Amino acid sequence: MNDETARAEPDRRGLPQYDHGTLKSLLGAWALSACSRDESLAVEVHLTDCATCADEALRLRDAVGLLHQEETLDLDPLLRARVLEGCLGRRPARIPVPEWAGPYDAETARLDALLRDLGDGYWDAPVELRWHEGKRVTREVTVAEVIGHLAAVDGLVASALGLPTGELPFDPTLRTESYWTAMRDLPAAPQRGAWREQSQTLLRTVSFAGRGTAGLDVRYGEFTLPLRDAFLDRAFECWIHAWDIAEAVDYPYGPPAPRNLNRMIDLAARLLPTAIAGRRRAGLAASPARLTTAGSPGRSVHLEVEGLGGGNWYIALDFPGALASAGEAVAHVALDSVEFCQLAAGHLAPERIAVGQDGDRDVIRDVLFAAASMSRL
Repeated sequence: MNDETARAEPDRRGLPQYDHGTLKSLLGAWALSACSRDESLAVEVHLTDCATCADEALRLRDAVGLLHQEETLDLDPLLRARVLEGCLGRRPARIPVPEWAGPYDAETARLDALLRDLGDGYWDAPVELRWHEGKRVTREVTVAEVIGHLAAVDGLVASALGLPTGELPFDPTLRTESYWTAMRDLPAAPQRGAWREQSQTLLRTVSFAGRGTAGLDVRYGEFTLPLRDAFLDRAFECWIHAWDIAEAVDYPYGPPAPRNLNRMIDLAARLLPTAIAGRRRAGLAASPARLTTAGSPGRSVHLEVEGLGGGNWYIALDFPGALASAGEAVAHVALDSVEFCQLAAGHLAPERIAVGQDGDRDVIRDVLFAAASMSRL
């Protein structure tokens, strides 16, 4: 402030006395909260008596509000889960979604939010789907076809629950092709609505059915999964294909909540022994097998998955039903949780993925290629 302002004499209330011009010149500093305590008090007293300065002060304060740093409009992807957790903590749901269906509930909701945010203008946007069939395979489809693919394969779960799904093959790839043909000419909104309604129907059905449904077999062509694992499989594929869509349109899309991600990784780890055995039967394994019977100790690989949702698993090498343990481990593989999921989805080539490894290199190669072989359209 200038010398004249600084030498202002105090009034009987102890406040400096300023003329109107000086007080008006202080309004900008006051709006920015840059005045001294005495100056602020003097300005505020003046504003009660001067309507002109009061109007100017209000406009300046509004302008200062516009100077604040912009905040992102994107919602925290975990917000829905936290809101639900808080609500259910106060009043538990009368008919709760089974815990094992929680990841599917979360991932379908996230994908639905992504689709709503993108709008129908992106329905025909190209998306590259990737999987592994001994080598990397890619196929360019549209956003609409991705959602159709998810709806088609979700229908396998619906069929296991006795819900109407139409006459479609049980093989996921053939089922998808048939679904695409049937739905090709439908507009965006009904297709998205049909997928979302089906996912919500699946959740309502298992919620009302209770615990007895968890062990139902879901037929995936040549193999089956228990219903609780099929829901995890569908949650995993929903996340991966949502990621494919988001990547195609340059939209940020993070991984699932750590607890849900851990369950998806656990499913992949539990399926790995069967995948290794399948490659061995096909003559694709690099390491020789050893005779092991179900329930007996056998060689294993220590799979260490790092990062959010990670953990440690011991993978049976010689027979899916053998007991895997740290004492029988012949190799150790360490990799990031999201990269492990990308590998299992066929998005990363097993020979190029960054891993920490120790032990039998042929065994490690078999595990990595078996993980990639679990991917499919």
